Amino acid sequence: MWRADILTLYPEMFPGPLGSSLSGDALARGLWSLNTHQIRDHGRGRHRAVDDTPAGGGPGMVIRADVLGEALDAVSVADDPRPRLYMSPRGRRLDQGLVRELAEGPGAVMLCGRFEGIDERVIAGRDLIEVSIGDYVLSGGELAAMVMLDACVRLLPGVMGASASGEEESFESGLLEYPHYTRPREWEGRAIPDILLSGDHGAIARWRREQALRITRERRPDLRAASDDQPE
Repeated sequence: MWRADILTLYPEMFPGPLGSSLSGDALARGLWSLNTHQIRDHGRGRHRAVDDTPAGGGPGMVIRADVLGEALDAVSVADDPRPRLYMSPRGRRLDQGLVRELAEGPGAVMLCGRFEGIDERVIAGRDLIEVSIGDYVLSGGELAAMVMLDACVRLLPGVMGASASGEEESFESGLLEYPHYTRPREWEGRAIPDILLSGDHGAIARWRREQALRITRERRPDLRAASDDQPE
């Protein structure tokens, strides 16, 4: 079973959308597990404080190293093969390659920060891998963790109905996905391209490849495959 453990100050946010649709059905069928852990259980003093003012001054608060160290150790033992991930806007950008790599492993331990962030010493001391879902800042790491989990869980064996469902999607081949059509044949004066109704599977495959190349070059020229010298 693919196991996810989430360390957060707001465990009530989970499973949230992960309890619905594909991920929720897979959770109910035991294809993966989700456990949340309250960081404040390891807080200090009568009020279970988890944060303090930043060394050197500055705005906001920082989550303490001793609190997070204990919280992580309580969830992930020394021989736990799962990566320890810290959802952070300065981390490695989440992409389909990383998603597939995580989905093929045993699961993940995810730390969701709050406030100004966490003590830097925890990142080094507990070998945390920082991961970002985009170039923007959220109130905390919980929504980012949900995005990552949804992307991973849908790739687990038995989650999607057809094994090929995830193989031709955007980013799997370095390209954005080709356009899709279905009934009715014509809608508001717009018709399904004739090639898709031809029954010529080779021609259809070529058309889809050409469309994927065109869309990628137009919308995401930064993707590696967008610069391939292939005919449209």
